[in-house]
Amino acid sequence: MRVDELRGLSIFDGLTDEQLAEFVAAGTEVRVEPGIELFHEGEHADFWWVLVDGALDLVRHVGREDTVVGRMDQPGRWAGGFRAWDEHGVYLATGRGVIEGRVLRVPAETLRERSNAWFPFAAHLIEGVYGTARRIEATARQRESLVTLGRLAAGLAHEINNPAAAATRAVSALEGACRTLLSSLTRLSQDEISARQFTALDALRREIEPGSAALDALARADLEQDLSQWLSRHGVEQGWTIAPPLAAAGVDLAWCERAATVLDGAALEPGLEWVASTLLTATLISEVKESTRRVSELVAAVKSHSQLDRGSMQTIDVTEGLESSLVMLGHKLRDGVTVVRDYAADVPRFEAYAGELNQAWINLIDNAVDAMCSDGTLRVSTRVADDAVVVEIADTGPGMPPEVVARAFEAFYTTKDVGKGTGLGLDIARRIVVERHGGTITIDSHPGETVLRVSIPLRR
Repeated sequence: MRVDELRGLSIFDGLTDEQLAEFVAAGTEVRVEPGIELFHEGEHADFWWVLVDGALDLVRHVGREDTVVGRMDQPGRWAGGFRAWDEHGVYLATGRGVIEGRVLRVPAETLRERSNAWFPFAAHLIEGVYGTARRIEATARQRESLVTLGRLAAGLAHEINNPAAAATRAVSALEGACRTLLSSLTRLSQDEISARQFTALDALRREIEPGSAALDALARADLEQDLSQWLSRHGVEQGWTIAPPLAAAGVDLAWCERAATVLDGAALEPGLEWVASTLLTATLISEVKESTRRVSELVAAVKSHSQLDRGSMQTIDVTEGLESSLVMLGHKLRDGVTVVRDYAADVPRFEAYAGELNQAWINLIDNAVDAMCSDGTLRVSTRVADDAVVVEIADTGPGMPPEVVARAFEAFYTTKDVGKGTGLGLDIARRIVVERHGGTITIDSHPGETVLRVSIPLRR
């Protein structure tokens, strides 16, 4: 490589031909070919790579996938060489060839020596800035990740705890109901109830459909009291345990009179106890099924949100990602928040980084809920416009002042107190939408309504 080939690169502005010649003498010209990997993420950054022509992709391993995080396609762009200032410096990404060209590879030791010799003050500044920035970023990212994870985990644990506790209570009650059912059958057999009587009683039982009675709490309490009084008049001692399941199923006094004509006096109590136990058992089994179904739905939503078992780039249904994000934030959407879903039926599936988009959705939804102080209407809508999928997250909060809207997408800018939010700023959401998916994200805000509008092209 010749000195004149480097002279046009802006990174070498201010260096003399002799200084450039030292770089050329210490460095090596390396050919770039599509697919070739020049340096690898995580390895010691022992070389400084300066692009002369061609292009490189910077690839990071995220989860189980390789993700392109940047591209060196302008002559003079550089990567690596961090051991010139930090003995522990490593490559932050893998450099993979995309377009044929050349790079100048200079040992980090040479870079350190030349920097110290030519620009000692600048070299000390770079070393200090690099070390300080790396420590601050590592600490901040770790802290933000832990805080975000803690908030999501706490919310998810709260969501799972409710159905799990309901299932536990139902199973515990189910054990007692089964014991009562078996004991009532034993008592019926001891009273020598005939097969015809039991068949008639079972026919009456089948007329009752557990859970079908649409009674409010007051009407149900009145019916339970009427049944208790009827059972007491007919000599049933355990009426206080028999009446509630019958009332919950909507059993009336006329049905009880028919049951009394089927059963003899002594068999009336165990017979009704058996019917009540079967109704209670069916109700408890239904509660267990519903509770475990809810737990399964929550686990499936988390799995869909994290995308741990899928590739990073995939064909997605945007509605699925929005719904999983709503589930993840379910603990914030109860008190006073009304969720309005307006999903267009003609939105097609499209290719996207699903896990990253889900991070953007959860951040936008969380911001909207916080803006309303957990009291208002959250509208989540999708539609197709101009060959792009448009997603809108709207809230009925007080709106954003123009000065906040103007800075909303700046890195590190926030209006929230410490410890609030997801830790994922609008700047990262913008990068996910704009840089990763070639889309746009805008804010339309006025008092009473703020709309975050995301547009992602169907064909990139």
